[in-house]
Amino acid sequence: MSGDPIAPKGPGSPGDLRRVLGFWGGVSVIIGITIGSGIFRKPQTLAELVPDARIILALWIAFGVVSLCGALALAELSSMLPRTGGAYVFIHAAYGEAAAFAFGWMYLVVSTPAAIGALATFFAELLLALFGAHHESASHLAVPAVASLAIASLGAANVLGARLGSAIQGTLTFIKVAALLLVMVVGFFLVDGSFAHFVAAPRREVELGALGRAAASVIWAYDGWVAVSMIAGEVVAAEKQMRRIIIAGMLAIVFLYLGANAAYFHALPLEAMAAAKSGVPQRIMADAMGPAGALLIGVFILCSAFGALNGNVLAKPRVAFALARDGLTFAFLGRAHPRFATPHAAILIQCATAIGLVWLLRDFDRLTTYFVVAEWSALLFSVGAVFVLRWRRPDADRPFRTPGYPWVPALFLVGTLAGLAAIVWGEIDQATPNWSPVWGLLLAVTGFPAHALWRRGRSVARA
Repeated sequence: MSGDPIAPKGPGSPGDLRRVLGFWGGVSVIIGITIGSGIFRKPQTLAELVPDARIILALWIAFGVVSLCGALALAELSSMLPRTGGAYVFIHAAYGEAAAFAFGWMYLVVSTPAAIGALATFFAELLLALFGAHHESASHLAVPAVASLAIASLGAANVLGARLGSAIQGTLTFIKVAALLLVMVVGFFLVDGSFAHFVAAPRREVELGALGRAAASVIWAYDGWVAVSMIAGEVVAAEKQMRRIIIAGMLAIVFLYLGANAAYFHALPLEAMAAAKSGVPQRIMADAMGPAGALLIGVFILCSAFGALNGNVLAKPRVAFALARDGLTFAFLGRAHPRFATPHAAILIQCATAIGLVWLLRDFDRLTTYFVVAEWSALLFSVGAVFVLRWRRPDADRPFRTPGYPWVPALFLVGTLAGLAAIVWGEIDQATPNWSPVWGLLLAVTGFPAHALWRRGRSVARA
């Protein structure tokens, strides 16, 4: 292993990534990655699964609070360990090399390719729909082809520099925030809505399995806030900025999500939301402004999906970069581009893997569930690192301390465990069980024997 995983390298170290991202650049990354497809695509799914608007809103509030608690814990860790790699760095410091390798393995083979592939597929379906091509009839070639082109384009842009990737992210983040604010205004003031929609009598009993699948949809929508910690090595004055970026970004996301959902339920009864096959925002805008309104919000949602895709391509390959810099995978993944100072090899390899998944799986919903269970299981250990490092390194410099410790990180752990259990139960408690989240977890766990093989091979090479 090369170097202490706790101590960040100096800014002048050869091959380091450049610190070019400021406060607004970091906030645009966290908002841009988190707000992507979920808040626009999942409301119709939630209305189908859960017959009570109050329960749906409770899910959005509950996982918003859980996510904010996790973000506050990671803000402490990011201020203590402001290095590229984020959660990988925290796990390495708290649990050691084997756990860090397993986390990096999970990101390499499960999490990052699935997230990039799912978002690219959603983007391709939206783009083809806007041009009048129904995605089911076009899916044989058009959807994966467009998705692959989007991944390749953003991979190239982010190889050219984090500043360029951040600029793209900032523009697209502005558009998606504007889209949600527009839906709020229209949903509250420009349609014939009613607050009675919030308390309408449920049309059927709430099923536990359906509630679990609904939780998966909400967690997918909130996922992404951890990714900003992965670019800490490229944030200016990260030990001070990271806590501000994470807290400001999460508060903005929770506000936008709750505001959008309130506007959805004010504008439409639950039954109409469940029947809105083209999407709930599109239905609301069409009711208020006709086909032009639906087209306008469709373009905005397209930009939102593209922004989330760009954010994942920008941030998540940094885990492979950090893994290689600590000697836990192939050295070339840890080399910064000599001209652009970006982790070009990690970006290109993970984009290529995502393109392979796009052509192999082509299923947005299964990819999202597969991704969410593996990613949030790893987040349990990332946030748990707050407890471990408070005990093992009590005197370490912590410019920011988690407020409400230990209850705030404990609430994240309890809430996430409950959510993951509900998701897995909901996926297997169906006429045709979906075992993909279980397979994703098992594949992630194989990182431990893979680490043992890696260490053995490294020892043989040194002998």
